[in-house]
Amino acid sequence: MTFPVVGMVGGGQLARMTHEAGIPLGIRFKLLSDTPQDSAAQVVGDVVIGDYRDLDTLRDFARGCDVITFDHEHVPTEHLRALEADGIPVRPGPDALVHAQDKGVMRARLDAIGVPCPRHRIVSDPADVAAFAAEGLSEGAEGDGFPVVLKTVRGGYDGKGVWVVRSVEEAEDPFRAGVPVLAEEKVDFVRELAANVVRSPHGQAVAYPVVESRQVNGVCDTVIAPAPDLPAERALQAEQLALNIAKELDVIGHLAVELFETRDGRILVNELAMRPHNSGHWSQDGAITSQFANHVRAVLDLPLGDPRPRAKWTVMVNVLGGDYPDMYSAYLHCMARDPQLKIHMYGKDVKPGRKVGHVNTYGDDLADVLDRARHAAAYLRGTITE
Repeated sequence: MTFPVVGMVGGGQLARMTHEAGIPLGIRFKLLSDTPQDSAAQVVGDVVIGDYRDLDTLRDFARGCDVITFDHEHVPTEHLRALEADGIPVRPGPDALVHAQDKGVMRARLDAIGVPCPRHRIVSDPADVAAFAAEGLSEGAEGDGFPVVLKTVRGGYDGKGVWVVRSVEEAEDPFRAGVPVLAEEKVDFVRELAANVVRSPHGQAVAYPVVESRQVNGVCDTVIAPAPDLPAERALQAEQLALNIAKELDVIGHLAVELFETRDGRILVNELAMRPHNSGHWSQDGAITSQFANHVRAVLDLPLGDPRPRAKWTVMVNVLGGDYPDMYSAYLHCMARDPQLKIHMYGKDVKPGRKVGHVNTYGDDLADVLDRARHAAAYLRGTITE
């Protein structure tokens, strides 16, 4: 029996870490990457350089693959349907993935299945944004209903394609892209959470502990697993919500459900991602089976692994590029200071603000675990030197 070949579309760090998770299983990977310098292209043996937006390129790439999966959501939906028509398993399939590709489609579907979301609707122009803002005012309330959040329905990530607008004048920029714009209420939230689940074709599903995700300038900075001080019933609600979304949308593979925990005790769905996700990176070292290993298992319809944590607390902090490009020289200090520290680098050129790696720490004392992770990430970036 030959081991299967997983075709991964996209050469970023998610593909790199998913490939790493498949190595112990003997799984062969084939990669469709934009350039030979991409993160995953540096480590995968079988690399095709090409444009995922070109159907002929996708079809040629898919030959010899037993299943196709992704490290991003940008492959055109119609191309994925064409691959399925060719008999190639695509996981997640286009009918599921479109909900991560198009925020308007996502909101409509989540409404239909009764998932709690922020107030929202598609808006046509700045005047319509002002009307949407006013619709959120309670009877007799003063003001104009601003601020509101505007999002382009396709293509946004890490804060891109998202605007917080405080007036009708500020609402002009999002419409210049010429794509539909989704307006959402600006939620008064206590913190952001994420529920990560994995589902296989035959319906087996597992849920990781709900985590707290802390953002800086629209980019994930820190993830704490499990989310501190989250009542057990609310954690269970979030896990069940994510599992239900995965089932209703027929997601195959990893699903990240980004959530708001509101000041009045509600859980609202912010975004969906149908691939391994930054909020699940802690699981590489903190869970019995990582999100990457379970994604590989799911797309191949293998039994899923145990998602339970190995330690009381695990913290992930992203390493962002700064003005200090020589990160390798910082290893001596970081590894000597904390022998339990886990460093994961992506092979990327260091640019200010770019995600170039992450660190994981774990232990029984949350304050200590947080301090160790933050110190290592800051030292690697060069913002501290002791």
